[in-house]
Amino acid sequence: MAGLVFLLPTLLIFLYFSWGPIVRSLVMSLQHTNLIGPARWVGLTNFTDLFDDPMLFTAVRNSVWFALLALVIGFPVPLLLAVAMSTLRRLGGLFRVLVYLPVVLPPVVSVLLWKWFYDPDSGLFNQALHVVGLGPYPWLQSGTWAMPSLVLEATWAGAGGTVLIYLAALTSVPAELYEAAELDGASIRRRVWHIALPQLRGIILIMLLLQVIGTLQVFTEPYVMTDGGPNDSTVTVLLLIYRYAFIDGNFGMATALSVLLAVVLAGLSVVYLRATRRWSS
Repeated sequence: MAGLVFLLPTLLIFLYFSWGPIVRSLVMSLQHTNLIGPARWVGLTNFTDLFDDPMLFTAVRNSVWFALLALVIGFPVPLLLAVAMSTLRRLGGLFRVLVYLPVVLPPVVSVLLWKWFYDPDSGLFNQALHVVGLGPYPWLQSGTWAMPSLVLEATWAGAGGTVLIYLAALTSVPAELYEAAELDGASIRRRVWHIALPQLRGIILIMLLLQVIGTLQVFTEPYVMTDGGPNDSTVTVLLLIYRYAFIDGNFGMATALSVLLAVVLAGLSVVYLRATRRWSS
């Protein structure tokens, strides 16, 4: 009983600040409100209005496209960096600092920096490509190039934390396995493929799920870099939620879309964890 009494303040704070907004969002998704005038109960009208809005399917398509590109481009990069850095005998600490440095920068600062890199006239990338006779490329001004450009920035900004997680997991691999494989004449590629990666299987599966969840909720990059353009090619689900709430003033539809996104991600997580339960053990 004494333990429960000491735990009670923390539980109340957790319930108020964590579950309170969730319950409030569920209620608001069934209301028409702009948070200024009185709320009006509309039931499931917000959800039906969502599916009548063609921009919803555009945002879903763009979010899925961003997530797929992030899996192809951004997911292998931290793993490869971690494996490479784990084999370094010297300057390992310096490389860890350099890899993690982008994570320390505020997200908006990173996005603005890369927005200047992508500038079609004076940007760093086009200037560098001009030296070798390439470009200029419309990185953020083309519907074809805009989304891959956002993925590159997001990979650079977020890879550092994932690299450290993989490095921490690699330290748990017994050194005797590497030594025995090296004595048997196994190359670095074979040691990585047959020793390091199997030991990281559980971590890789969890990080894959976390990346899918995170990329489907991308907001900062399209909001700061492109504002959803060009031609709505980078409008994501969270950016659409922002527009519903803070541009249209329709917080009911915004929270309805938030609830739908939460349900989809929760269902995806359950299916994924059940499907990979045998592989992660």
